[in-house]
Amino acid sequence: MGDQFEIVAGCYEQIAFGYRVCTGGEEFTIEPTFTHHAHTASLTSISGCGKFVATGSQDETIQLYNMNKKTEHGALLHHDGTISCLEFYGASHLLSGGQDGLICVGRVSSLSVHPSGKLALSVGTDKSLRTWNLIEGRSAFIKNIKQMVINDHVDIYSLDLATNTLLAVGGDDESVRIYDVTSQECVCEFKAHENRVKAIDSFLKDDFCVLVSASNDGFIKLWKLNLEALETPSLLSQVNSTARLTCMCVWKTPKHAAMTDTSKEETKQAPSVSRKRVRPSREEVIIEDSGSKSQRKKKKKQKVQ
Repeated sequence: MGDQFEIVAGCYEQIAFGYRVCTGGEEFTIEPTFTHHAHTASLTSISGCGKFVATGSQDETIQLYNMNKKTEHGALLHHDGTISCLEFYGASHLLSGGQDGLICVGRVSSLSVHPSGKLALSVGTDKSLRTWNLIEGRSAFIKNIKQMVINDHVDIYSLDLATNTLLAVGGDDESVRIYDVTSQECVCEFKAHENRVKAIDSFLKDDFCVLVSASNDGFIKLWKLNLEALETPSLLSQVNSTARLTCMCVWKTPKHAAMTDTSKEETKQAPSVSRKRVRPSREEVIIEDSGSKSQRKKKKKQKVQ
């Protein structure tokens, strides 16, 4: 079985949606898998890697989910403001940015980590595109976004590295623009939605790239991008969530069958119970010695902090 992909999207109505991408030859279909009331305020960012998906919100929390079991895994509470961007690098590191400016100076709108893990791109409300050196933890390059866009003014909501040299950008209009990072030129532009584009992600399928876009108009769309000869992408499939979408990511399971088997075994060993902000328990054993081994008593008492 080949790679399996699932789309996870969030909206103003505090709901997270799950959709499975099904492929059959040249045909692509999008099937709903779950809906979940994820936060107490609008969702603002989603990212996934390995078995986890993270969601950020205006409620200042980051929620973690185990996608194999479809259960809550925990919550991160280290931000004091809206979570504006999330990005996994590998399965062990999660980068987050918010309106408290913890990751970058100023408010960060979107993050994208280079496959090497050494560089990252961020877009901020100062209308600049910054390249970050993650090894040294400093800004390496700053580009004024006004010099990159075609219109007089466009607010950037999402960016995604479709390949090592192509950058897909969605903004405050209905279009998606693809830039060549090397030449810093727009190589392709097309109308993707009827309203502003709020999120873009991508995955490789056979010999082409599939761009995934989400918009305030409620639609999630799959676009076929030919990497050999760049031209206007063709629409592969679409689904209407009927919600005002704010964020989206593609969750990939490279070894779907093996992960499913592992998930089933784990489910048999322990019940699948949703977990959220659970404090670890501590067990203390007290042995009372009354003088002989036969009279020793073993007591256990549970302390929950």
